[in-house]
Amino acid sequence: MFRTRSLVAGAALATVLASLGVPASASASPGASQRLVHKVGTGSYRVTGTGSGLPASLATEIRRDAGPDEGFAASTAAPAGAHRSLAPERRAPGARKGAASTAGTVHTNPRLLRSFDGLNHRDQRTANNGNQFSLEPPDQGLCVGNGHVVEAVNDAFRVFNPDGTAQTGVVDLNTFFGYPPTINRTTGVFGPELTDPSCLYDPTTRHFFLVVLTLESTEDGELTGDNHLDIAVAPDPTGTWDIYRLDVTDDGSNGTPVHPHCPCIGDYPHIGVDANGFYLTTNEYSFFGTEYNSAQVYAFSKRALARGDADVLVTQLDTTAADQGLNGFTIWPAQSPSTRDYETGQNGTAYFLSSNAAEEATGTQDYVSTSIVTWSLTNTRSLDRARPDVRLQDTRVGVRRYSLPPLSNQKPGSVPLAACLNDDPCATFLLGAPDPFKPEVESPLDSNDTRMQQVTYTDGKLYGALDTAVTVGGATKAGIGWYIVRPQTQHGVLRAGLVTQGQLGLAGNNLTYPAIGVNAAGHGVMSFTLAGDGYFPSAAYSAFDGRTGAGAIYLAKAGVGPQDGFTGYKAFNNPPRPRWGDYGATAVDGTNIWVAAEYIAQTCTLAEYEATPFGSCGGTRTALGNWATRISLIQP
Repeated sequence: MFRTRSLVAGAALATVLASLGVPASASASPGASQRLVHKVGTGSYRVTGTGSGLPASLATEIRRDAGPDEGFAASTAAPAGAHRSLAPERRAPGARKGAASTAGTVHTNPRLLRSFDGLNHRDQRTANNGNQFSLEPPDQGLCVGNGHVVEAVNDAFRVFNPDGTAQTGVVDLNTFFGYPPTINRTTGVFGPELTDPSCLYDPTTRHFFLVVLTLESTEDGELTGDNHLDIAVAPDPTGTWDIYRLDVTDDGSNGTPVHPHCPCIGDYPHIGVDANGFYLTTNEYSFFGTEYNSAQVYAFSKRALARGDADVLVTQLDTTAADQGLNGFTIWPAQSPSTRDYETGQNGTAYFLSSNAAEEATGTQDYVSTSIVTWSLTNTRSLDRARPDVRLQDTRVGVRRYSLPPLSNQKPGSVPLAACLNDDPCATFLLGAPDPFKPEVESPLDSNDTRMQQVTYTDGKLYGALDTAVTVGGATKAGIGWYIVRPQTQHGVLRAGLVTQGQLGLAGNNLTYPAIGVNAAGHGVMSFTLAGDGYFPSAAYSAFDGRTGAGAIYLAKAGVGPQDGFTGYKAFNNPPRPRWGDYGATAVDGTNIWVAAEYIAQTCTLAEYEATPFGSCGGTRTALGNWATRISLIQP
């Protein structure tokens, strides 16, 4: 029942690195390597001007080199883009009746202590004097500590006070990380493409960690294949951050190992910590091809990063064939609400969860599984030494069947971008010609695939959730599968048992992109987007208990209109892929839980859309997008 595989990073290489003080890479054992990562500079909030947000030519309005996977216009360029997925266009291969519980009606909750709007599409598009692209989805980074609420999205950053007032203005991520603009609208020169932001506050070092994936570009906008993870570390998010750069091409460049089909892209990076380490995981795809390799796990000493050491040793573990012969996929590192919740056994243990229904893991398009995977990285205390020697194991946990969710329908409403595309004069003003694919219609939303989402470890238990098809109210809808797992190591072997599980749905509606946060007392919140027959895309959440799991559904903020963004329309991607979410976020602050989710905060008519300034609807959106984010504080 419990089958494990281990990958051990040997100590000999670290000895050589420590003695030479230079980058190196070697295979300590199959799938494991070590090298030095260098501090490359500093980053900080810097005041920049605000652009008009008026649409320019499509050549400088939508980045056309990354393909539709990241919400950029389709092109004939190489299919390299962040958030790669092999998920097929067909959806919902079927869910068994009775597979989900309905939460009944949606309620308001007096335990919602505070809720305010975070960054939106207009904020990010007009940042840095408007030298930004229109893009979808935002991807939600959220971290909270020491009186700071930090939000990072594609492609902007801001720090708030806990009452929702701003500690900083909006800064684009390129400026924050010290890069030239992603597009200079005066010269037409392209800069690097930054995406997939994630952040956390570490209660041990009392430092914030912010990570983005950076794709290098030529001045005319062609991606070069070079890509790296930028890691920013700071005790005060309004001050100066140290920046480290981790090459993830895995083609032998900069000390990386040599993997098949590379240069590769380190997609969908996510982060976690235990008592000793800082952990980054990625999904590794061929940059210029269609192949998927496996999930990669990167382990650092978090104290070395917090100290600002010039060079920090990283141990990289490749999960090829690790899950009973299958490749790891979206292995999400756990976060813990307090220093008391770390696992200190086995000389320090970090935990991770993943799912294994996706094509990346199975090699098939079935997108169905009856297990999830628990991972442990042991001997993490050695990460603080000159010779780290950690061991990665995994074991499957049997769960209720989960499968690829269908697209999420939206409540019908005003979609002025679609209406503009259907009107030849308006479409010509926007596109330079009438829309050849009209009529455009209100689009559904992407419901993610079956990958694991944010993971929490507290009181000896792991909490995680994923998107799945559910049958509720007699129909197949997008819903949530959630899991509580108890891992333990006996005689050096990882075992894990299912404490409880469930599937959550709401008749006539869809629940997508869950993120669970649990405090040290075992009380928590599961945040998600609610959309469907009865709701425009809304920020919602469920009470979540460490013993019984998900409970009633509550609204943090109801959406006021449909998503009306360019990825949902054939004029920009044919067939369209209406991007949403990618991931939400939670952050524990004492006993309370902060949550952040994407929703729609505005609505307007075509006449309001066409009024001066065009496409802004009175400064509430941009011509090509209208997503927003909502940040809420909840007492579980």
